[in-house]
Amino acid sequence: MEPHPGSDPKTPNPDYEEIEDDEADEDDSELEEDDDGDDKSMSPDARMQRDRADMDSLFRRLSSERVPVRVHDIVVKGNKKTKDSVIEAEVEHLFRDANTFQQLLRAAGVAKLQLQRLGIFDSVSITLDAGPPELPGTANVVIDVSEGSLLSGDFGVYSKPEARSWSLEAAARLKNLLGYGDLWDGSLAYGWGQSLEVSSGVALPRFKSIPTPISGRISLLSQDWLKFSSYKERALGLSLSLLSTGNHDLSYNLSWRTLTDPSQMSSYTVRRQLGHNLVSALKYAFKIDYRDSPMRPTRGHAFVSTTQIGGLFPDLRSLRFFRQEFDLRYAIPLGFYRAALNFGISGGVLLPWGGRGSLSSPTYLPERFFMGGNTSPVCSLIGPTSILGFKSRGLGLAEPRRVTRDNPNDGSPDDSGIDNVGGDLALTAFADISFDLPLSVLRNAGIHGHVFACTGSLNKLSENSYKEFSVQKFKDSFRSSVGAGLVVPTQLFRMEVNYCYILKKQEHDKGKTGVQFCFSSPN
Repeated sequence: MEPHPGSDPKTPNPDYEEIEDDEADEDDSELEEDDDGDDKSMSPDARMQRDRADMDSLFRRLSSERVPVRVHDIVVKGNKKTKDSVIEAEVEHLFRDANTFQQLLRAAGVAKLQLQRLGIFDSVSITLDAGPPELPGTANVVIDVSEGSLLSGDFGVYSKPEARSWSLEAAARLKNLLGYGDLWDGSLAYGWGQSLEVSSGVALPRFKSIPTPISGRISLLSQDWLKFSSYKERALGLSLSLLSTGNHDLSYNLSWRTLTDPSQMSSYTVRRQLGHNLVSALKYAFKIDYRDSPMRPTRGHAFVSTTQIGGLFPDLRSLRFFRQEFDLRYAIPLGFYRAALNFGISGGVLLPWGGRGSLSSPTYLPERFFMGGNTSPVCSLIGPTSILGFKSRGLGLAEPRRVTRDNPNDGSPDDSGIDNVGGDLALTAFADISFDLPLSVLRNAGIHGHVFACTGSLNKLSENSYKEFSVQKFKDSFRSSVGAGLVVPTQLFRMEVNYCYILKKQEHDKGKTGVQFCFSSPN
C-alpha cells in the first residue's frame, strides 16, 4: 500500500495505523472464532486422542530429559491415629535426596513400599503436586493413607506329613495402639505331644528420635525331645532388638532354661546337663539376598553370617560360648525350560570360652548343631541343618541310653535306645537343578521339577575331642543323598514331594530311601 499523496512516507499516518489495527483485530477475532469452531466441532474421540498425544509428549520429555525439581513440602493426609512424624521419618530421607523429576518418581515408589511394610495401613497413595507459584521448580509430596483395623488375628491347624504330627497355631495382633506404628502381638503354638510356645511382643519402627526400629519379645517355650535325645526343654526368655538397619541386625537374648528327663534313662551326655542354666547372649547377623525369588531362585546370590557370644551376664550360671554360622547360596540360569542351578554351602562352629581348658568343657546341648529334617536348603537360610532324606535330628553323633531290667529299651516309638547329642562343627552342601515341566497347566501354577544332591558332616570339638580330629575322620563323617521331585511354591511356603535315595549313612542315622514331604519358608 502506498502513502497518501503529499504526505511524508517517514511520518506515520494516524488514520492508516487505525485501519491496520482494526484489520489485525478482525484477523485475530476470525482466527479465534476458527479455533473455537474447530474445537467445538471436534469429536470427543478426536479431542481425547489429541489430549493423549499431549500427555505422551509430556511423559516422553519427563522420561528423556533431566527436569530439575526439589521437594518443598511433604503433606500427610488420612492418618487419624498415626503420628505425622512416623510417616515423615520413613520417607523424608528419600525425597530429600531427589533433585530431578525422575528421581522424585523413583523415591515415591520406594516410599510407598516402605509405608506398606509397616503393616498398619490398608492403602497408601502418593501424589506429586506443584509447589507454590512463587517458588518455581518445586513440588509438594502428598501422602494419603488409609489406616487399617486395630485388631487382627489368625488361627489354623497345620499338618506335617513328614513328621506325622499336627500343630495348632493362633495369633492376635494390635496395630498402632500408641500411634507410633507399634505392633503388639500374642501367639500360641501347640504341637501334639512335642512342643508348646506362648509368646508376646512389641515392635516399633520409629520412636521419638531413635533412628532404628525397636522390638522386644517375651516367650515361654516347652519342647519335648524325648523321641530324639531323651530330654525335655523349658525356656523363659526375653529378646531385645538393639539395632536393625539395612543388612545388619544386633539383638540381645536372655533366657532361663531347664532340661529334665522324665524317663530317667538318658545317656551320660544328657544326664550331666540336666537342671537349670542361664543363657545370656549377644547376637549379630549380617544378611544380603540378591536372588530374584526366595521360593524359586533362578539367578543371584545370598549370604548370611551370624555371630553369637554367650556369657555376658554377671552370673556363675551364665553359659559362656561362641557360636558362628554362615550360609552362602548361588543361582545360575541354564537357559532352557527356565532351568537354574542352585548350589550352596553352610557351616557352623560352637566353642566354649572362659576359665581353664575351655575346650575340655562340654558345650550346652540345646546350642549344639543337629542335622536332618525336612526343610529345603534352596530357599531357607537357617544354617547347617538340612540334609534331605534324613529325619529331624536323625544324623550325627549318638550315645546309648541307659538300659534297666524293667526297661530294656528307651520307650520311644522307634525303640532305638539312642540319644542324638549333636555336634560342635557342622558343614553341609547341596546342588539343585530346577526346571519347568512340559504341561502348561503346571507351568501356569508355578509347579516345577527338580533334581538334587545333598551332603553334610557333624563332629565334636569340645571335651578335648579336637585332639582326635583328623582329615580322614572328617571325610568319613560325611553323609549324602540324592533325589528328584515336584516343587509347589506358594506365597507363604514351598512344598516339595521328593523321592530321596540315601547314598551314605552310619549305623545310628535315622534316614531311609523313599518319598519325603518338605515344607519350607524363606528366612
